[in-house]
Amino acid sequence: MIKVSPSLLSADFSDLKTDLAKLAQAGADYVHMDIMDGHFVNNITFGYDQLKMMKKVCDIPFDTHLMIENPDKYIEKFAESSDIITVHAEACIHLDRTIQLIHSCGCKAGVALCPSTDENVLKYVIDKIDLALVMSVNPGFGGQSFIESVVPKITRIKEMLGGRDCLIEVDGGINAKTAKTVVDAGANLLVAGSYVFGGDIKERIDSLREVK
Repeated sequence: MIKVSPSLLSADFSDLKTDLAKLAQAGADYVHMDIMDGHFVNNITFGYDQLKMMKKVCDIPFDTHLMIENPDKYIEKFAESSDIITVHAEACIHLDRTIQLIHSCGCKAGVALCPSTDENVLKYVIDKIDLALVMSVNPGFGGQSFIESVVPKITRIKEMLGGRDCLIEVDGGINAKTAKTVVDAGANLLVAGSYVFGGDIKERIDSLREVK
């Protein structure tokens, strides 16, 4: 079954409590939290204190995507409100150690790859991760167009997993059309922001989950 993780980056920041409630009513599997520090990417979003406040009013698991430099410094804080913590391979000098840290904090561990990053960076940690995140846009802001050239990477990661129970998440430019493309390639968790919040939230989530 395809799971959907709507990106809060496209929600109404003046009324996040209402949008979180709408996601719960619509049956979202996760809430995708895009954490940006103004260094790894140019944008700045929110931090662990904001996540803690949102967690108080939301029972949906938090899928926290750290687009930040030196993620090890902040993992313990983000783990207080997260169910999955995903770090970028490009930001981690000691990726295996970072994955161990995430697990020691009681969270599932994910590794994200920018569009130009080869999937082979996962080779030596593939048996330790719970999620592989393929970026289908360049990270930093929402509303970008889907990059078709990442699709074969999804398939290669699925082959690399060899049937192991691990989520393959795709983030960037996801809508009903591109969802089919990435699901056919092997994805089973879809991040969508502009698409989900750009219409009836439940209808949009259902349309992603039901792609054929």
